[in-house]
Amino acid sequence: MKKITATEYDLHLGDATEGLASWLAERQYSGVFAIVDAEVNNHWKPLLSRWKHQFHTQQFIAPFGEKRKSLKTCQSIWKWLMEQGADRNALVLNIGGGVVGDMGGFCAATFKRGIPFVQIPTTLLAQVDASLGGKLGVNFNQIKNNIGLFKNPKTVLIDPQFFKTLPKRELHSGFAEVTKHALIADKELWNKLLKINDLQKIDWLALLPKIIEVKNKIVKKDPFEKADRKALNFGHTVGHGLESAFMNSKNNLLHGEAVAIGMICESYLSHKYLDLPKGELEEIVNFINRFFDKRKISATRIKKACELVKHDKKNDGGKVNYSLISRIGAYSINHHLTKVDLEESLNYYNLM
Repeated sequence: MKKITATEYDLHLGDATEGLASWLAERQYSGVFAIVDAEVNNHWKPLLSRWKHQFHTQQFIAPFGEKRKSLKTCQSIWKWLMEQGADRNALVLNIGGGVVGDMGGFCAATFKRGIPFVQIPTTLLAQVDASLGGKLGVNFNQIKNNIGLFKNPKTVLIDPQFFKTLPKRELHSGFAEVTKHALIADKELWNKLLKINDLQKIDWLALLPKIIEVKNKIVKKDPFEKADRKALNFGHTVGHGLESAFMNSKNNLLHGEAVAIGMICESYLSHKYLDLPKGELEEIVNFINRFFDKRKISATRIKKACELVKHDKKNDGGKVNYSLISRIGAYSINHHLTKVDLEESLNYYNLM
């Protein structure tokens, strides 16, 4: 197992069973309660059944997803924890993608005023982003992660074996966050990514530490997003607006798909306001289009996204707050842009 030290906890890369066994052997909990995504259970049922007996866990298995990332689902989880007799010395394992990690962590951090939890992310997006840094929460009133808090897990177990059953669309969605990490803070990583054409052929155990370290360094510097951590929102102001605008439609956007569009839009705005070189803008657009299909954003969706962005939790003083890049590998935070800028950037995306 490879260990990476984060703020208040360690991340362990390698076999999750081995990692969990050795980690639990050094601690004592009154009970272990696993919140498991139903899709993960379907694909990894023999493994999770073995974990259930090996680690003496009770399991809450449900179909999760952005539509279920709500206080209503949290009520079901809290009720289940009460029925199972979980006390303040119990441990929660969150096994699944970003929704399970965000919501399961939120439930644990608020149950009986907080019980410990471990993140076992099973998607690329969750392994490189959602499970790191202690951000927890649920969607509310159609706004992403509008209710939540900061609370670090006891540990994070990162095992790329779960990618074997990850749908292609989900793998590509996670790759958007990988791309973001490189664009905001690591030109060397970006140059490595440029050589990739097939995500199925990547040696993830070799690449993941480099990707994770980008976010780890920024979070260590600014754990509560008062300054530098805002850089991690590159692509997310536009992206969250689009993701929410498409949330209840049949042709929804996955988080990473929305962020990919957001990065193109915000790279355009970076070119406009921070003189991001035109050649780098084109390089970013071409790279993202290598992995993500073009989506037409209708005038109705643009209007809806503009309305939703007004409620983004990153805003301050009633102004929409963007994080941009002055060049590949260099971020710039706290840019207050207008509705016209957002519309212009989305029209750029539509016309490119």
